Amino acid sequence: MKPMEYQNRHISREQLLSNTLHHFATITKHKALVFELCTKAGLPCQGLTHDLSKYSPTEFSVGAHYFQGDRSPNAAERHDKGFSEGWMHHKGRNPHHYEYWTDMREGGDGTLYGVPIPTRYMVEMMCDRIAASKVYKGKDYNDSCPLEYFELELSFGNLPMNPESAAFLYALLSLLAEKGEDETMRFVRKRIVEPRFIYTPGGAF
Repeated sequence: MKPMEYQNRHISREQLLSNTLHHFATITKHKALVFELCTKAGLPCQGLTHDLSKYSPTEFSVGAHYFQGDRSPNAAERHDKGFSEGWMHHKGRNPHHYEYWTDMREGGDGTLYGVPIPTRYMVEMMCDRIAASKVYKGKDYNDSCPLEYFELELSFGNLPMNPESAAFLYALLSLLAEKGEDETMRFVRKRIVEPRFIYTPGGAF
């Protein structure tokens, strides 16, 4: 059967069908995990609407063609094409990603910087990272994995994330690594979500 072409990557129709089914299962499993975590944290509605754009034609087609199983299809698309259309579509529609909260500095030099992320999206971001680690790490997952991945991101030194937001996420993931999921989610619900805690001056819940 003639292979189908998607940019530089050639896959057969059979492989595309297999990728489509596996990608659907993967993003749906991830979404279910985020919903469970957000519910534990006291934000069930955000868990319910989490990552709906992944089912849109723009993002889903990328996922189907570049399904990997152990990493995001966006990373494979980026390797193939030099950029990821799926990611650019996703980050502009999902405020639980720090990239959503970037702007250009006033003055016209084009420098990007991170603005403070509202607390409720920081909590969803934490849940998203836990769920992603569980999906991609599988049986090798432990409660330190999300923190280790964030530390790797920080080690590159060019993360366009607001410093206070980064510190808040680091504190949440450190609590997860030290105390475990159940105690962390209980703390987040009782001490952050229910009192509508704002972690930085001028921020928002």
